[in-house]
Amino acid sequence: MNDFNEKLSSIIGRENVIVDLSSRKQLSKDFYWYSPVLTDMLDDKIADYIVKPSNEEEIKGILSIAVQNKIPVTVRGAGTGNYGQIIPMDGGILIDTTRMNRIIQIEDGSIRVEPGVKLGLIEKKLREGNQELCIYPSTFIKATAGGFVSGGSGGIGSISWGNLWDGNVLELRVLTMEENPRVLTVKGEDMMNYIHSYGTTGILTQVVFRTTKRVEWKQCIASFSNLENSLIFSEKIAKESTIKKRSISTCEWPIPSYFQPLEKVIEPDKHIVILEVEDHSFELVKSLVSEHEGTVTYEIPPSNYQKGIRLSDFTWNHTTLWALRANEKMTYLQGSFSLDSYLEQIKLIKEKYKDEFYNHFDWMRSNGEIIPQQIPLVRYKTKEHLYEMISFCESIGVKIFDPHTNLLDKGGWEAYIDSVVQKKNENDPYGLLNPGKIGVVTDLVKG
Repeated sequence: MNDFNEKLSSIIGRENVIVDLSSRKQLSKDFYWYSPVLTDMLDDKIADYIVKPSNEEEIKGILSIAVQNKIPVTVRGAGTGNYGQIIPMDGGILIDTTRMNRIIQIEDGSIRVEPGVKLGLIEKKLREGNQELCIYPSTFIKATAGGFVSGGSGGIGSISWGNLWDGNVLELRVLTMEENPRVLTVKGEDMMNYIHSYGTTGILTQVVFRTTKRVEWKQCIASFSNLENSLIFSEKIAKESTIKKRSISTCEWPIPSYFQPLEKVIEPDKHIVILEVEDHSFELVKSLVSEHEGTVTYEIPPSNYQKGIRLSDFTWNHTTLWALRANEKMTYLQGSFSLDSYLEQIKLIKEKYKDEFYNHFDWMRSNGEIIPQQIPLVRYKTKEHLYEMISFCESIGVKIFDPHTNLLDKGGWEAYIDSVVQKKNENDPYGLLNPGKIGVVTDLVKG
């Protein structure tokens, strides 16, 4: 294997090939440890080599010798994913893309970037030019463009703009996993084979995101004594077309008690709604809060947007992180509720599981439709009990996207998996790209 190390070093320089065990362990991890199930499954997986290319040509060279030697390749950005997307199941090479961090071009309505650029930097540069990203994850300060597209789905902004596949990615530049890698320009429906595919169908070298005009966002917390009122208020804001909004996140008590940096502004026993709304709409928002028997208990003006405390750090799957930091024996689920029956669905779940299940919704759109999308906190007992909870939720009409599997087709991507497998066969004929992340038979040609 020393000979192979020399080959890698000849392509990207010895200093960009990492083989020491401590670094390989660190860079072979993501946030799968949110799940006790995935922790047991993935803790011992480590890449044999970490490589840090700086451009597309270097990646081509790496892929070429990997195919020649039939060595698997996995790609990582910042490692902020929760499902083991970047875990090298069969060792091999892990490509760290963080040196590929250029913003290539900003135009009106779009931005072209390399995969390793951080989304926080993209958002900062856009806002300086009177634009902003349509959507980004709550981890945007650390998360990379390629990691978000390959392993993510939605986030801040999804209440207005939907998920990644709702037109928020305009174009991808992709390398195939072949001895002579092809460069593909991917647009339109074909992007569904690459978005949220865990890097199993190709390696992204450029991403073009849709952008929109900058808005002056006000952040606030509205507090409610009654959970149902907080939810009905959230639904009202989600539906109100005259209010521009970037985030609506509803948290049942005691979830807010885990938000340690907000301790001074969180009222005991209150359910909260975390909002990002256009500053001009704030008076209307406050009146709606009052109508639903709530109170605005904390405000951050637009002048402090994305400075200091960001309320987005307490939305989406950050809620799970704060619970774990509070030493709660918690994990999470991901569920899509029915807009016309979510209150009844919540009631049934709470009647059965009580304080084993805490409601947390991040309201969003998908294909233009408002969805009460949930990332609830659940008390973990055993794997069997966890899947009993999943089965119950599905029995009452809640669609669960299982976050306790590293398999693409078991975690909610089953509707697209046939197309993804077909594309993988075309682009990765030896099955070397991030193996072990697709559970269905792929009929790959093995060398």
